[in-house]
Amino acid sequence: MIMVYIQNLYSGYMDKDVIKNLSMAVNKKEILCVLGPNGCGKSTLLKTIANILKYRGSIVLDGKELSSLSTKAIARKIAFMGQLSNVHFPFTVYETVALGRYYNYEGFLKEPQAQDKALILEGINKLGLYEVKDRMITELSGGQLQRVFLARTLVQGHSVILLDEPTNHLDLKHQIEVLNYFKDWVVEGDRAVIAVLHDLNMASYFCDTAALMQNGSIIAFGASKDVLNGKAVEAVYGIDVKKFMNESLGKWQ
Repeated sequence: MIMVYIQNLYSGYMDKDVIKNLSMAVNKKEILCVLGPNGCGKSTLLKTIANILKYRGSIVLDGKELSSLSTKAIARKIAFMGQLSNVHFPFTVYETVALGRYYNYEGFLKEPQAQDKALILEGINKLGLYEVKDRMITELSGGQLQRVFLARTLVQGHSVILLDEPTNHLDLKHQIEVLNYFKDWVVEGDRAVIAVLHDLNMASYFCDTAALMQNGSIIAFGASKDVLNGKAVEAVYGIDVKKFMNESLGKWQ
């Protein structure tokens, strides 16, 4: 069943289109990786789906046109984690992850309830952050901070998660753990993940579907193994990716 359906999409900045006539569909229980060189429009696409940027065309979210939904309704269905920037607010790890449950808090003062607290601690534990849950996030390493924001995104409990380079700053162990957790999270419910990844090996291993972008459009779409083994990858990246990967693997034998 389709979770996100995009047709003839245009969006960008300052009246200049970055995304051009883009169409694709993302199914429930699916992880879609958006691939392509820098500047091809990957982050712009995620921001458009998250309703941060205005668009022309159609984005249908779980059967409803995105533009017809209120900001609050979208915030209850879509969670978006962009690329890390400088952190200026002195919150603890626990407080930062708790922000992911804000829309579920009840009452004027919006305090977390018992169920919220359980989900917050579960997210902290899943991302290996329990020992630093009371530390200020301004004291964390880049990798720890990335995991904090991933935990905050996960505890929102939404049906669609948009991730812009989620493994950035993470060591190999934590990259694998995080992506494995997302695979389990998608399968456990009627959910979908759309993630921008630069590591083609990770994309091949973890993603069900891949969308290869160039100049704001999708030039290859389908099962990740088919897209990554296709000739379009070499044309987009300007190198024989498959040959390089095989030669690199040979170094380990």
